[in-house]
Amino acid sequence: MTASIKVGLLGLGVVGGGTWKVLQNNAEEIARRAGRRIEITAVAVRDVEKARKLLGDSPIRVTTDGLEIARDPQIDVVVELIGGETLAREWVMEAIRQGKHVVTANKALLARHGNEIFDAASDNDVMVAFEAAVAGGIPIIKAIREGLTANRIEWIAGIINGTTNFILSEMRSRGLPFNTVLAEAQRLGYAEADPTFDIEGVDAAHKLTLLASLAFGIPVQFDKACIEGIAKLEAEDIQHAARLGYRIKLLGITRRRDDGIELRVHPTLIPMNCLLANVEGAMNAVLVYGDIVGPTLYYGQGAGEMPTASAVVADLVDVARLDSADPEHRVPHLAFQPDAVKDIPILEADDIESSYYLRLRVEDRPGVLSDISRILAEAGISIGSMFQEPGEPGEASIIFLLHLAREGSVSVAIEKMSKLPFVRSEVTRLRVEELI
Repeated sequence: MTASIKVGLLGLGVVGGGTWKVLQNNAEEIARRAGRRIEITAVAVRDVEKARKLLGDSPIRVTTDGLEIARDPQIDVVVELIGGETLAREWVMEAIRQGKHVVTANKALLARHGNEIFDAASDNDVMVAFEAAVAGGIPIIKAIREGLTANRIEWIAGIINGTTNFILSEMRSRGLPFNTVLAEAQRLGYAEADPTFDIEGVDAAHKLTLLASLAFGIPVQFDKACIEGIAKLEAEDIQHAARLGYRIKLLGITRRRDDGIELRVHPTLIPMNCLLANVEGAMNAVLVYGDIVGPTLYYGQGAGEMPTASAVVADLVDVARLDSADPEHRVPHLAFQPDAVKDIPILEADDIESSYYLRLRVEDRPGVLSDISRILAEAGISIGSMFQEPGEPGEASIIFLLHLAREGSVSVAIEKMSKLPFVRSEVTRLRVEELI
């Protein structure tokens, strides 16, 4: 068997510890697949004593300096699992300059600095593998980059944040308000003490940015994503959606259009009979539509020690297999050959096209519906269906499902509705996607 591949691990937390365990427990099986042994020889951590307790009597070198590992001539691959952007970027870029392959689970790093990192990797003839950065143990990167290469990808829609999916599942099944379920998610360890990245959709947008680049052969452009989280979602909208035959999920959606690419994350009504609508708890699922194969669905655990470690080790096996291959014949980082990546525009929020759910609390009197319908008609927006729900004395909630419309037109209509004298609350807007 070929000489083993030497790995330097940056971070020995949940995923780092899981990666070490997987490589220890399945060493023989992994070597049979990779054609060579994969050995962690050094780790960089904040707490050396804690790392030593985990590693036991292992001869692995422990340091607090990631640059020491990045510059070690005996190390072939650097695995970055520390998260964040500052130190991670510095250590990853140095590893690349030193001619080392990189495996990372850091979606924020790649979403914000991916173009720089991938360009440097190409210049230095090394690989950057990042299966663990999106949807944990689900092999969605490999599916898009390799399994669907015969297809022109038309769109991707995914539940790619387990925390928000757990919250929405609990709000629906138990009828609880957002803040109550968030507190429970934090108690159970599904949500961080500061859950902002999750509940505001930022984490999902990081992942979606990478999927869009892989699907459409475009540069990484996180700063152009349209992002809306779930913090303002009301339990009554989940109930109204169910009455209409829908469930609400935080979806990452990227779609190819003639005038550009949609890149958006937001709460979305999807039909109850859609497979994505039935993904519950902290699970992830990604639906990819290719022109040849049609819809394909990828489902599994999107986070956690072992699912994410599984993806990290899968990347290490790929690196071990392709380490000696001609760089020009390796699978490209973003699925397309570097000189074929196109700077297709990402569409502005106002240019997004979707169907819509609107909810208004209004004074219950004659003429209300006609005034609202007139505003929608003037904006060129067609009503699919509506119903009225009684509220406080003298008030009612009106719920509309609108046909396909441009986001900018809906925004103009909502602004006009908000100024009507009988409207008693902000207008709630949610997008509706039939998907398949």
